[in-house]
Amino acid sequence: MRIHHVAGITLALFVTACSPPPAGTSAGIPCVNASAAHHAYVVVEHMSGAAIQRCVGFDGAAIDGQALMDQSGVQYMAHKLSSGKAVCQVDNEPPQVTECFPQNKPYWALFLETRRVWAGSTTGFTEASLHDGDALGWHYVAAADTSPAPPPLARPLPGGSA
Repeated sequence: MRIHHVAGITLALFVTACSPPPAGTSAGIPCVNASAAHHAYVVVEHMSGAAIQRCVGFDGAAIDGQALMDQSGVQYMAHKLSSGKAVCQVDNEPPQVTECFPQNKPYWALFLETRRVWAGSTTGFTEASLHDGDALGWHYVAAADTSPAPPPLARPLPGGSA
């Protein structure tokens, strides 16, 4: 009896582990418009080290950073500048925002991932143009961190081009 019970549990775990992710997800990662021809990602790393990722499918050659953020479902708040927009809050960090760039306070560092390599962004997120498999990365870092590390690499859709 005990052997059958263990075998049943093992089979259930095997079936669960080998089943494809539900529609609209990429290996368990929420994906908006998952059936689209191309996919881009948003990766967010909080100061605590906790990270989230979202996927957005698109059919054109590229998707801009503003559209990617808006469609990803990741909460964010941006402040309009003469040169574009700057992000003050992502995924509810910091929990309250009274000013976008408080002196000596943590900030959101922006990165772009292309071909599985992160680079610090030289533009604002609204000017970023992401192609299939690319990612927009945010890392919340201490004010004194002038060379922040990027967030974890995006985990692309199975069989994806990234």
